Amino acid sequence: MTVRNTAPLSRGTAAANRVRRWLSVPIPGLAMGLAIGLALAVLAPIAPARASPWHNINVAGSVPPLAFHLTDAATGKMVTAAAFRGKLVLLYLGYTHCPDVCPLTLHNIAVILHDLGKRAAEVRVLFVSVDPDRDTLPVLRDYVALFGPDFVGLRPDANALARLARRYRLAYSVQPKTATHPYEVTHSAAVFVFDRNGDARLLVPSLAQAHPDLSGTAADLERLLAAPQIGWLSRLRQLF
Repeated sequence: MTVRNTAPLSRGTAAANRVRRWLSVPIPGLAMGLAIGLALAVLAPIAPARASPWHNINVAGSVPPLAFHLTDAATGKMVTAAAFRGKLVLLYLGYTHCPDVCPLTLHNIAVILHDLGKRAAEVRVLFVSVDPDRDTLPVLRDYVALFGPDFVGLRPDANALARLARRYRLAYSVQPKTATHPYEVTHSAAVFVFDRNGDARLLVPSLAQAHPDLSGTAADLERLLAAPQIGWLSRLRQLF
């Protein structure tokens, strides 16, 4: 007695078998070409689903790569973006006398880095002063040290600051004190995220809101950290 396996075939296996049986029938000329094309379409692997959306704003391909010449507050030496290649970089403009937005933003970044655990060592937070007249190197160095070892204070001169702000379309202004007006500084609250290659990937609109999405931002950083450092061809592919 012959026992027949009655387990149902998977949809893909059944479809493939039907196409193979169909192709076994002689079909001349153009019809054969159409049959082969259909067979390849059925048998081809299904394309993977597109990646899930980011929690923050995807700016890949629309914002210039990380580039600057600024003074590192810890060493007093000029530093460029090349010194941070291989690290995930968060770029934020602020000032040490800021009463609320800056310390809250940096504190929340520190919370996010804590959530990353050991991978936080692969991240650098660049805090660029928009008030270099008051933010001397020692002041800036001591200020960023309050938030953790992965925070780097960078002090620009007026021209370097203007170039950086223009490059990333970040607004700032400094109004010196007068007889009728106090010393006043304003600046953008946005944080830019650059990948290990120095390419702009995300814009975090603000981490100084009443209820910022810290877990979502941490998930975005983890996703970028999990991606390998890639060459130029793969960098083109990631834009599509």
